[in-house]
Amino acid sequence: MPIQTPIISPSLLSADFLHLQEAIEMINQSDADWLHIDVMDGVFVPNLSFGFPILEAIRPILKKPLDVHLMIVEPLKFLNDLAKLEVQNLLIHYEVSPHLHRSLSAIRAAGMKAGVTLNPHTPVELIFDVLEECDLVLLMSVNPGFGGQKFIPRILDKARRLKAEIKRRGLSTLVEVDGGVNLETGRQLLDAGVDALVAGSFVFGHSDPHLAIRQLKELKD
Repeated sequence: MPIQTPIISPSLLSADFLHLQEAIEMINQSDADWLHIDVMDGVFVPNLSFGFPILEAIRPILKKPLDVHLMIVEPLKFLNDLAKLEVQNLLIHYEVSPHLHRSLSAIRAAGMKAGVTLNPHTPVELIFDVLEECDLVLLMSVNPGFGGQKFIPRILDKARRLKAEIKRRGLSTLVEVDGGVNLETGRQLLDAGVDALVAGSFVFGHSDPHLAIRQLKELKD
């Protein structure tokens, strides 16, 4: 069973885009720890999402740390812009990072926590050589690009293998999971050693988003 309160990072991708200010205010007043932002380029993933004008607009009113997931082919192109927005976590994909060690070092040098994201088919063992450079690892439990997809159960074993290696090395690297997170899958993930849950549809599609976030936080009990 999990022994500490999970980190909850609601995904703005599932919010009502016509009422983003209301969504941000809800996050500010909720028990959420971070706000998860997906930046897509329509190349690495078959969709477009938030760009920098949106990030710049919400930054002044957001009181929670920004957890930014770049689903783009040139993730370091906007490194300085993201640092200026005081992004806390910057996650880049293993699949588009041929010089991963260098990229993670650059993110840290810019004052952000460095994270690697893995698509569902990418084995966790491929990033073991850079674990010491990772503040967090994001495991995708759906194929990236769209919200509301069904959870892929084999991610649970993937999370266990990753957590075991982190513990074996005595690292403080956090394990985060994004995709199909709800109360059932959330508990399974926490039991597998996951530290942070990204929840989109479960939170913003709920009749009471505050309650949804609180229920996820209470899965430790």
